[in-house]
Amino acid sequence: MIALEAFNLRKTYRINNQIVEAVKNVSLNIASGQVMAFLGPNGAGKTTSIKMMAGLIKPDFGWTKISGINPHKNPSALEKLGAVLEGNRNVYWRLTPQENLEYFGVLKGLTHFQARKSGIALLERFGLQNKRRTAVQQLSRGMQQKLAFAVALVHQPQVLLLDEPTLGLDVEATEDVKILVREIAASGCAILLTTHQLDIAEQLADNIAIIQKGEIITELPTDELIRKFSGKAYKIQMESVLDEVRITELEKIGVEVEEKRIIYVSQPEFIYKVFDIIKPLELKIVEKAEADLTQIFLKLVKEGNRKQETEKFMINN
Repeated sequence: MIALEAFNLRKTYRINNQIVEAVKNVSLNIASGQVMAFLGPNGAGKTTSIKMMAGLIKPDFGWTKISGINPHKNPSALEKLGAVLEGNRNVYWRLTPQENLEYFGVLKGLTHFQARKSGIALLERFGLQNKRRTAVQQLSRGMQQKLAFAVALVHQPQVLLLDEPTLGLDVEATEDVKILVREIAASGCAILLTTHQLDIAEQLADNIAIIQKGEIITELPTDELIRKFSGKAYKIQMESVLDEVRITELEKIGVEVEEKRIIYVSQPEFIYKVFDIIKPLELKIVEKAEADLTQIFLKLVKEGNRKQETEKFMINN
């Protein structure tokens, strides 16, 4: 089932008597239980796109649906939406976790009894039961972020928007949030994730969509995107340090050696020559040298910039 749909979204603004195209043509679909990372440099159109999908800004053209309902025509669609905003902006710091959950539950259309029942269950689920009567401002950053998730889920939404959910968290709290995201997706909720922490996106997202200057320049399953840019290079890690004779022989055939124990073979036809040179030394790891999402993102954004500059030059000349 498609939980979140956007079709051909466009939005322009008039700034200083000039027309600025914030979003030119954005279309995407997220199925129930899927996590999509929506990535892009600052000013790419992410925020405007998300606000249109969430029913906060009306598009100039195109449409969006939350669980099959257009929020711009039927505000009841927003009852199926939850959001966790960077900086915990969706909780009141002077209230307790229990008060926050009851308040936002009623605000989302639950009765007070339903909000209280859902809130108690979420406090237990996220390990916050013993802090239920503590003011939010007295909680740790990690607990505050867990509460932000609980508040977003109190009305059991079918779509969850996550904006920088791990920003500013320590390692332990970041791991807790990653576990929460996986559990929420496994329960059937569709998740749209925006973050500048691309390693987090790579670990959590089923699909990646990259937007640049108002247009989506790529949208692929995460594994497929990484395979597409990884090439055929190999990485060999040795158990022990290589001797100078072997390092010289390896470098003669164009193989790169780092720290005297890591070998990069950029031309796969040389892999067996490398094995001949290093035998009978013990190997620790032999693997394909995959690209990571950060490398891919930077490459695509740079290529997009060059393409747009070329098109602009051709138009002006």
